[in-house]
Amino acid sequence: MPVKIRLQRHGKKGKPFYWIVAADARSKRDGKYLDKLGTYNPNTNPATINLDVDSAVQWLENGAQPTDTARAILGYKGAMLKRHLKGGVKKGAFTEEQMEEKFNAWLDEKEGKVANKATGLEKEADKKAAEALEAEKAVNAARIAANTPEPVAEEPAAEEAPAEETATEEAPAVEAEAPKEEK
Repeated sequence: MPVKIRLQRHGKKGKPFYWIVAADARSKRDGKYLDKLGTYNPNTNPATINLDVDSAVQWLENGAQPTDTARAILGYKGAMLKRHLKGGVKKGAFTEEQMEEKFNAWLDEKEGKVANKATGLEKEADKKAAEALEAEKAVNAARIAANTPEPVAEEPAAEEAPAEETATEEAPAVEAEAPKEEK
């Protein structure tokens, strides 16, 4: 029975979530599987991958063939490296302890790179948010300046009031004269 290590899709439309499984090559994509090795969530940045490396290596040693995407994920998490190192132990190139040291050193380096990428993405997002806030503040200040009427000094307002009173006093006089002219 040919065994494949592949992705089994779960999640909803537009939000994929995958299980990494060892399955018979003849079974359906989302059908029966032999062993669940981990999960893969591409919706996060960086992608979240949980993988049981030891069971993945066991399946690889027993002849399971990973698909292209599964091979990339296994390489990213170190299952392919661990399989390679186990081959070196079998040939006598180094001991089991040396293999574990090399694998753990590689894992520490990889985790450091992933952590640096995550902090870089957070800093970039914070920077973009700060720039957007400054741009919004500038737009709001311009809007407020455009909608605020110009301040009118109180002295001219006081001068205008007597002018209006004189205009109302003159108006009855004009009306009184107008009927006389018509007669």
